[in-house]
Amino acid sequence: MKPDTLKDRIVPVVTILVVLIAIWYVAAVLMNASFQRDMDQRANQTPDTIEFIEKTLSQPKPLLPAPHQVVQNVFENTFLRKLSSNRSLVYHSWVTLSSTLLGFGFGTLLGILIAVGIVHIKALDRSLMPWVIASQTVPILAIAPMVIVVLGAINITGLIPKALISTYLSFFPVTVGMVKGLRSPEVMFLDLMRTYNATPAQTFWKLRVPASVPFLFTSMKVAIAASLVGAIVGELPTGAVAGIGSKLLAGSYYSQTIDIWAALVAGSVLAASLVAVVGLVAKFVDRSMGGRPA
Repeated sequence: MKPDTLKDRIVPVVTILVVLIAIWYVAAVLMNASFQRDMDQRANQTPDTIEFIEKTLSQPKPLLPAPHQVVQNVFENTFLRKLSSNRSLVYHSWVTLSSTLLGFGFGTLLGILIAVGIVHIKALDRSLMPWVIASQTVPILAIAPMVIVVLGAINITGLIPKALISTYLSFFPVTVGMVKGLRSPEVMFLDLMRTYNATPAQTFWKLRVPASVPFLFTSMKVAIAASLVGAIVGELPTGAVAGIGSKLLAGSYYSQTIDIWAALVAGSVLAASLVAVVGLVAKFVDRSMGGRPA
């Protein structure tokens, strides 16, 4: 089979991106038209079609900002602001990133420990796994305020509450992935380890753990994105003054829709970057374990 070239990978993505941007522009015109039409009537203006469309795409507080407005806002608040500025998206992204990474670390460690227990202790497999699955049916928007209030009552504020919310979202995919990975070795290989008179610890470290590494990193990609969502949600009920969540709150309070979309773009870029970093680490670990590139 002929391997995919760079062109084969880029063209479909760019095509979909162009179509989405075109749809976005059309939606911006349609959603902003009513307000612009009302403003023109109050000003006794009758712009032609082209001028009217230009106005709908340049409103200071549009119902749906145009892509170029969002891009301009992201550029200004990323490259033209000091890193310590309260308007800098880099500053707010760093605040959110700190709680994201801490929660991701906690969630990964917790997920691995739970998975090891489930695989090796049948009682945990029957009793704990259903609760792990059921925990994800509770909306995070309902849990976040409770976590903030309870921890605030015992004077635990700041980074830890947001990190715990991230942990809640990130441990589940790691748990499921590790359980699948630790159970992935075939019966033939397990029988071979028994033939070699390997101890349970040797079977775990030399067979189950290496087999689970691909599953672990795949689940970590999902977990770190979920951890970012948890960090942003954790900033909402705290009334945080910094972070992507705080930018979303401030934008909603003052009807700054362009700022809201810019914060969403910053969060998306941050999530994509984190997933890419996990992917690079996965490739490095795979090669160090003797894996061959696909």
